[in-house]
Amino acid sequence: MRISEKLSVDQKTVKSATRVIEILEFFDDLQAPATVMEVADSLGYPQSSTSALLRSLVALGYINYDAFKRTYVTSSRVALLGSWMKAQFLSEGAIITMMKEISEATGDTIVLANRNGLHMQYIHVIQATSAARLHMTLGTVRPIASSGAGYALLGTLPDNEIRRIVMRINADAEDGQPLIKASELIAELEAVRRRGYAFTCDMVTRGGGIIAAPLPHEDGRAQMVLGIGGISEVMRGREAELAKILLGAIESHFGAGSRVPAEIAAGIAENRAGRELVRLD
Repeated sequence: MRISEKLSVDQKTVKSATRVIEILEFFDDLQAPATVMEVADSLGYPQSSTSALLRSLVALGYINYDAFKRTYVTSSRVALLGSWMKAQFLSEGAIITMMKEISEATGDTIVLANRNGLHMQYIHVIQATSAARLHMTLGTVRPIASSGAGYALLGTLPDNEIRRIVMRINADAEDGQPLIKASELIAELEAVRRRGYAFTCDMVTRGGGIIAAPLPHEDGRAQMVLGIGGISEVMRGREAELAKILLGAIESHFGAGSRVPAEIAAGIAENRAGRELVRLD
């Protein structure tokens, strides 16, 4: 099963710039050389413009071209682009190392996600190695208020901020689209806070499931969520096993007590204080 849903791009965005980024993400997902036709077919681009973009990226040193095989692949220059901020962003490689360890332990798809407006977006993916696997494409987005990754992130926020997010989602909803009830969502998130993780199946993609937990928040870095994705039928019977692996890995790499970020505790405390004030009124 393959999951790939991207945010719609504003018409003001330069088309060629968008396509360059999508080509680089295509190779990051494929992790192998590809021909012009393979790139064009996968991304739905005209072959002529795809060929022109690839030639331009070769000239700039971001893509290597094998004239004998007529294939393209990203160069080491792409890998070095973010090297100056790698330690700050990924805690000196701890997150990537942890993702690899969880991948080896489960055989499932491992995703790292952060918030992009009213969505969660997968910013790093390690694909599954098991026979029954869920393929999640880099850059895929999920609705923040109706997905496992979204639940894991929303659980770190106080209720009043969750209500504001729900108001924005409902205000942008198209005609006929069901509105989200903030009270019902907050009730779901209380369980997420207690467990320390979110577990959903068939919520966004029928047949797909995810178990996700927030990573400890660090100053200067967006709140990130780590998740294990797979076939829902299989994951339902493995919830306890996968939760133990996921939460255990986070605690192992970030220290005891790191499974419940400060934001969750603060959010719960704020919610309880608010309820106490209501009782006093």
